[in-house]
Amino acid sequence: MRIKASEALRFLGGLAVAAIVLGLIVLRVTHHAPVRSAAAPGAAAPGAPLAAPPPAPPAVEVAQACDAGPSAAAQANAASLDTLAWAPFRRAELGWATYAPLIAREIATGCAPATPGFAAALAAWQARQTLPADGIMSEAVFARMRDVIELRRPFVRASGHGVCPAPPPESALAWADKAEGYSGKPIELRPAALAAYRRLAAAARAADPRIAADPRNLTIFSGFRSPGADDARCAGDGNCDNTVRSTCSAHRTGLAVDLYVGEAPGLRPDSSADPNRLFMSRTPTYRWLVANADRFGFVPYPFEPWHWEWTGEAP
Repeated sequence: MRIKASEALRFLGGLAVAAIVLGLIVLRVTHHAPVRSAAAPGAAAPGAPLAAPPPAPPAVEVAQACDAGPSAAAQANAASLDTLAWAPFRRAELGWATYAPLIAREIATGCAPATPGFAAALAAWQARQTLPADGIMSEAVFARMRDVIELRRPFVRASGHGVCPAPPPESALAWADKAEGYSGKPIELRPAALAAYRRLAAAARAADPRIAADPRNLTIFSGFRSPGADDARCAGDGNCDNTVRSTCSAHRTGLAVDLYVGEAPGLRPDSSADPNRLFMSRTPTYRWLVANADRFGFVPYPFEPWHWEWTGEAP
């Protein structure tokens, strides 16, 4: 049987992504990687070059026929959108609507989650990942997608070496302007990350009047945090589960920012309550970030709509 070159390349590409996932994400890293004293089995030695991240998805620029595609898969997705019982980040959740904007970007579709067009785009993504191409969102499908997205974070790839990245010296950090901090909060970042953030924020406000209308949008409520500060947070909360709190936080790198993207009534802009995260996922600010942040070098942590990391420097 003769195999076409394009099919062979697609198969090999799927194997490459799977190998990266198995090598680095076996730890099931989420917001933070657990600290270990030795490198994980199969991981690169400390100081070795970072593994290359999976490529970012293409921007969605063309109109799609959202009514064309597998209707049965569309019906299944519509049914599970608000009812799927799962724990994609080790915490029980109901439905995948919060993640729908990220999923749509990843599969390069502008179609709504319950449409045949969305199911068709998901099926094409599944085929590229050598998964059963049924067009149906499930916990297993999202697990692969989550790992691909997570591997774009330099912090996650560095933590795959088994060592928590050391923080930069204080002299290597720069202060944001007072207006850039949420409610005037003092914020420090690495200078190049701060410059990239400024370009991102200016572009977002210029592109969407709804973002510009609220001066809180895209202000930073957490930037660099020292290991000592995270230790204090963990001690105060008593809940360092590597999903919401951790002793090894991406914020220690000076490359991570928590941005104001909105808040549900009665909740804080950093509340990980499911209704709050769902509310944020529907704001113009968050959706602009999903569609455009990668142009400025920022990638998301899927569990927290407010958390973005700059990829221009190694942690």
